[in-house]
Amino acid sequence: MHIHLLQHGPDHVPARLTDWLESMGHSYTVFHLYAGELTPRFGECDALIVLDGPELMFKEPPTWYKTERKLIHRYLDGQKPVLGIGLGALWIADMLDAVVAPGTYPEIGWHDVTLAPESTFDLPEQFEAFMWHRYVFSLPESALPLGGSVAAPLQGFSWDAGRVVGLLCHLEATAASVSTLLSTSTRPQPKSAAAGRFMQSDEQILEDATRFHKLAPLLDRMMTQWLKTT
Repeated sequence: MHIHLLQHGPDHVPARLTDWLESMGHSYTVFHLYAGELTPRFGECDALIVLDGPELMFKEPPTWYKTERKLIHRYLDGQKPVLGIGLGALWIADMLDAVVAPGTYPEIGWHDVTLAPESTFDLPEQFEAFMWHRYVFSLPESALPLGGSVAAPLQGFSWDAGRVVGLLCHLEATAASVSTLLSTSTRPQPKSAAAGRFMQSDEQILEDATRFHKLAPLLDRMMTQWLKTT
């Protein structure tokens, strides 16, 4: 399969996604839309991944987003797999008429996700994932929930029999990608000191490298199931 990845900022990289695609024999193209690269044409790939980006882009979309939005809509209306992560998931949820808004608590760092009883995701009943978000979404109509954390009851969803997946949590994160994020990106800000209870320091986030290694099999299970929908 050939996969297109839409990137929305230099510090929101595909991370382990491209390693996984290569290891499984898939080819891919990363489109750096924030750097002025043109949005790809519809129908030129077998699956589409809409990556994370600065959450400000949801509130104030860049000029090129109009073209990207049309492209994502066409894939949602088609038959090919679509995966959104972070900002990409927010945009997809919005296109599926879900409510997208700032959550009560920003989530920064490592937090436990509990799988929903009705979830179709091939993931453990409870797992730890990396978080970097302030915005959350409601469950789109006809979608099934992934599950949630204490701060964000809905961490993801699947729609159209699993062909379309949206994830707030990051299973693709690596130590290198997160280090870049910490050094160059602006953290989502809480409304009050109490609202910052789910925000970890840089030291807490990076103190245990094994956490990143444990994400690899979770990503493998999720990606394998997602691409089997074709």
